[in-house]
Amino acid sequence: MAGERLLEIVMPQLGITVTEGTLVHWRKAPGDRVEPDEAICDVSSDKVDSEIPAPAAGAIAELLVAAGTTVEVGTVIATMEADREFAQRAPSPVEVAPAGEREPAVPAPREAGGASTERHSPVVARLAAELGVALEQLVGTGRDGRVRREDVLAAARDAPAPASASSDASLYVPPPAGELSRMRRSIGEHVKRSLSTAATVTSWIEVDFTAVEERRRALGVTALPVVAAATIETLAQFGELNAWLDGDAHTLHREVNLGIAVSLGAEGLIVPVVRAAQTLGVEALGERIADLAARARAGSLSPDEVRDGTFTITNPGQFGTFMATPVINQPQVAILDVEAIARRPVVVTADGAETIAIRSVCVLGLSWDHRALDGAYAARFLAALRERLQSAA
Repeated sequence: MAGERLLEIVMPQLGITVTEGTLVHWRKAPGDRVEPDEAICDVSSDKVDSEIPAPAAGAIAELLVAAGTTVEVGTVIATMEADREFAQRAPSPVEVAPAGEREPAVPAPREAGGASTERHSPVVARLAAELGVALEQLVGTGRDGRVRREDVLAAARDAPAPASASSDASLYVPPPAGELSRMRRSIGEHVKRSLSTAATVTSWIEVDFTAVEERRRALGVTALPVVAAATIETLAQFGELNAWLDGDAHTLHREVNLGIAVSLGAEGLIVPVVRAAQTLGVEALGERIADLAARARAGSLSPDEVRDGTFTITNPGQFGTFMATPVINQPQVAILDVEAIARRPVVVTADGAETIAIRSVCVLGLSWDHRALDGAYAARFLAALRERLQSAA
């Protein structure tokens, strides 16, 4: 078509450790008209289920990957002919380049007559099943009354999820004997790459959490958002830790995109990201972390919610551990480990005299990349964080 441009649509990166994704369902067929950001298909990985949007207005030209097929990130899955107005705006993240010559691929199966007429995608159906939401009772807010992920999440917030939804055991379907799951393989590759790339050192510090416990009870939150808020404030003083090191490229970030490690039970873990976390207070951080964790376990995070973290907090102490050595989430340069809060007898000073008191104590560990900074800097960060937490201001 004159004045139109052929665009390639690729399998997106569905999480920092993800190398492949599965095309679950095509919503469009060749020749179908699409508008900007209209969903073309549903894709899934071990960590995230998502919809791929059209990068521009135009028409689908060719479907190159069959539904149910797993392909590597960056694989071209479809092409579309964009309207001429596309040339006047910046490319969408799903655009790679004008399409060139390629070998023909197996066409994707589709319904006769074009696009699907279902009121929801398989991704939405799976989320609804996991959260105990009856799809037939929902009024969809999407195009033509289609039920979207947001509709299911809103319904789940208004009614308690089934008890099994919060059980780690219910999240795990074991792989065949002798095989690691795809998520476990991805995690293994990621941590091995980190350990072989970074000069990892871990420093620990013991912190009196009595003030933290008092504040979190007063606010009605867990200790994690209190620690997160104090960490964010401390990173403002120690910007070398809120950074990426990728080869020789050292990038310091103004915003704190805070990664929070979330356990998925025996299946693995995922690190959703609280973007611009420095703009949030303790209570807002608590709400955001809880929301991300719930949707991580439901498999309903978007790709944008698991990428571009600048600093990460992991919280294994919630399971009672005393000390661990966390692995840096590449290309970040540091990760904070929060261990169990325990009541212990400690020496305290009151009115110039030392005495023994029972206090809430927690060990914090900071794994940091010696290529990017030195031990004195890491130690000063931990000391400043301890001071802020012990005052819980």
